[in-house]
Amino acid sequence: MAHATPAPGGMSRPGRTPEVEGRASDVRARPPDVFDARTHKLARIVVPVVLGLVYGYWVAANNRSGGPITGWNLLLGFVSALVFAVLCMALLALGPRMIREAHALLWTAFVGCAFGFLYAQSGRPVLRTILISLLIAAATFIAFFYRYYTREDAFGRRIR
Repeated sequence: MAHATPAPGGMSRPGRTPEVEGRASDVRARPPDVFDARTHKLARIVVPVVLGLVYGYWVAANNRSGGPITGWNLLLGFVSALVFAVLCMALLALGPRMIREAHALLWTAFVGCAFGFLYAQSGRPVLRTILISLLIAAATFIAFFYRYYTREDAFGRRIR
């Protein structure tokens, strides 16, 4: 890494990276992490569980369409919440170990299937459900691939 040598008049030489407090200014500093490792470990469990409960409630509400709450409706909601939370935790655990394309595709499949199942519970036609799910999945793939492409190398390791 080239270090800047101040030229006369306080300006650095062209083609060299100026230094800011001992480090090159073209290197982005990561923001400080305000949570400790225990909090991050706990969040990897709590966040998927909470999202799963919200998803399960939403599936059950769409399924009953404003009708009475039944035992089957509650079972559908809790099973949906469990499956959503388990798959979300699995993706959070396995995703960083994969290449960025596979990582983005897994999240795309998860989001597309979750949205499609949720939308299908509202009683809409199957073809409409599939088309809207594919649109949501395509938008998810574009967003996640861009995120991983700009923040990971080709092997899935985070870059600064």
